[in-house]
Amino acid sequence: MWLAFMVAAFIAGQFASGPGVPQYDPGQAGRAEQVLTNLGVVTPPAESVLIEARTDEKQLTSDAAAGLRHAAAEVKRVTLQVEAALAALPQAADHIRAPFLSAASSRGLVAGHGTAALITFNVAGPNADADTTVLTDLAVVRKIQAAHPDLLVREAGSASTDRVANALLGRDFRQSEWTSVPMTLILLLAVFGALIAAGIPVLLAGTAVVTAVSLLGIAGQWLPVGSGTSELVLVIGMAVGVDYSLFYLRREREERMNGHDEQAVVAIAAATSGRAILVSGLTVMVSLAGLFLTGIDIFTGIAFGTIMVVGVAVLGSLFFLPALLSWLGQWADRGQLPYLGRRLTHPRPSRLWAGLAGKVVRRPLLLGGIATAALLVLAAPALGMRIGNPSIDLPSNLGVVRVLADIQHEFPGKPAPADVVVSGSGLQSQAMRTELAALRTDAARGGAIHGPVTATAVAGGRALVVEVPLAGSGTSKVSDSALLTLENRILPSTIGKVPGASFAVTGNTASSYDLRSLLDSRTPLVFGVVALLAFVLLMCAFRSITIPVVSILLNLLSVGGAYGLVTLIFQDGHLEGVLGFTSFGALVPWVPLFTFVMLFGLSMDYHVFILSRIRELWTGGASARDAIIDGVGRSAGVVTSAAIIMVAVFSIFATLSMIDVKMLGVGLAAAVLIDATVVRGVVLPAALSLLGERAWYLPAWLRWLPGRSLACESVPAVPASPAGPAGRRRGRPVRPAPTATTP
Repeated sequence: MWLAFMVAAFIAGQFASGPGVPQYDPGQAGRAEQVLTNLGVVTPPAESVLIEARTDEKQLTSDAAAGLRHAAAEVKRVTLQVEAALAALPQAADHIRAPFLSAASSRGLVAGHGTAALITFNVAGPNADADTTVLTDLAVVRKIQAAHPDLLVREAGSASTDRVANALLGRDFRQSEWTSVPMTLILLLAVFGALIAAGIPVLLAGTAVVTAVSLLGIAGQWLPVGSGTSELVLVIGMAVGVDYSLFYLRREREERMNGHDEQAVVAIAAATSGRAILVSGLTVMVSLAGLFLTGIDIFTGIAFGTIMVVGVAVLGSLFFLPALLSWLGQWADRGQLPYLGRRLTHPRPSRLWAGLAGKVVRRPLLLGGIATAALLVLAAPALGMRIGNPSIDLPSNLGVVRVLADIQHEFPGKPAPADVVVSGSGLQSQAMRTELAALRTDAARGGAIHGPVTATAVAGGRALVVEVPLAGSGTSKVSDSALLTLENRILPSTIGKVPGASFAVTGNTASSYDLRSLLDSRTPLVFGVVALLAFVLLMCAFRSITIPVVSILLNLLSVGGAYGLVTLIFQDGHLEGVLGFTSFGALVPWVPLFTFVMLFGLSMDYHVFILSRIRELWTGGASARDAIIDGVGRSAGVVTSAAIIMVAVFSIFATLSMIDVKMLGVGLAAAVLIDATVVRGVVLPAALSLLGERAWYLPAWLRWLPGRSLACESVPAVPASPAGPAGRRRGRPVRPAPTATTP
């Protein structure tokens, strides 16, 4: 039935393939994009050619008027050659704007007393072919550069940058596949100790990912699902698929070692690890659902896709996995590796982690306090976290990045001005022409906006696109301030006065600012709602009001430690040489929120599994202290194994080229490592030891809550402690009676 479900989802996804709902930026930028899309306007990629005297010549002639005039004359002569060469390629370049042709066109395109000039143009032809078409333009520029070695003639822009970025991404993903897949398989073999057993997580995760991606294709007809969502679905699907398989297989082998038959071991694993998987999966999905609250299209698609793959993985763990294990029986242990196979079929509690937990419960305040203080110190740099975007999310040593940086230095605000999309009525009226002239006059005075201001009619005159260069570099606070001045003061007093006309501002600066603003306002809401929903779910699952609070606080410690480490590395510029990046003094806006949501969900895997085992032992009659030590020791192997695999895969992201991917990889790997070691081994046992029996306290007035069937109770295989329920003082939590869910 599971395989039939996967095949049906795959076929349905193929029938539903096609153009989906487009994604738009938030705020004014998104509204402008929607207007253009509804009018059928496609903005062609823009390119720029920078012609300038070499640095040494500028310095040499800075005090010599004759030399300066000579350099300026050479720049002008070569600029005219470039303009003529591009104009001879109408199939590759159009809408060329070049200096020296007229006084109007020269404004804003000449700098450095004439020693630097800029030509801007659009890549002609279909946008889908722009990465290939731009090669013709690049070849012309390279030919002119070769003929004039005394000058710098270089091109950069949207199409050329996309071409470099796509090639770099393709190389990175091939590198990650060749690295991560063999590494994961080797670790799975080391963890499971048998060839067939190591293939079970791959089969579960693979079928879950295929099914989820197929269903995502169907959902993409109604939701804004981006192309990058599939990669995240793959990562999350593999992570939870491996985790859930480890939980199940570990318990199955443990019960087989206790003497149960094949039917019984699967039933016990379902009654214990299956419940933990259900609670864990629901918690992960609740955390990921927080992305819906941002109201950002790209997060909506990511949230739906990742929730889908986690839900499918949970269903597979509850139905497909036990059916597969029942069918395989002891065949799952075939192909055992020396020593490792023995460890798999005869799992024992970890002496290391059980011993550490024993020391912690004897001195919970001291050891727990030291570990908590260390995590708070690690998280402290996050208090100074700054949010911002790099001018371009590519390695700084690439040629196209250096050219763009030089363009921004010589011509601030170019080649990405603010694009004002004007729609409605009166676009060709005298009033509109008057207000556009007023806008140009304002730009000529300098300040927030610069010239030249150009207005282009699109969609047969049904809209205008007005390009307004902004002060600053395009990604600085100066540019943000200029954008707000344009939106709130300049445009309302000019174009906004035309009857029937409306405007919205888009462009790189506007898109980045609107995204940051919305994230700033929605992030506290996401944090609060995710924590509240997780609290309710865990309270129902564990029948306790204390356990959810402890779990949330410990997750926040892990996330805080990861935030602090990422801030130290990427914002403050540590380990630049090791990780191969150049700090721009801030963190990419979407990384902190996405890291929180991901980690809050994935970290709950470990907490739920460990706490389920501890509760099982406690309800079976063990004292709170013994349940903590034994629960940590028995769950250590599976949690450590899952953490090693996750850290190894996430660490590969840190070796890729994009700085936002590096941030995400370092943050996820650090948090998982912190959570699986310091938090799991020290802080959690210390907190539970200090709470004692109060950890499982649920007020009588809350015992009506649903979820009793989710609470992991004991199984007959767990012996009762001499200090049973009868010996507990009045007012302490009452243990649920052991259930007979297994033979």
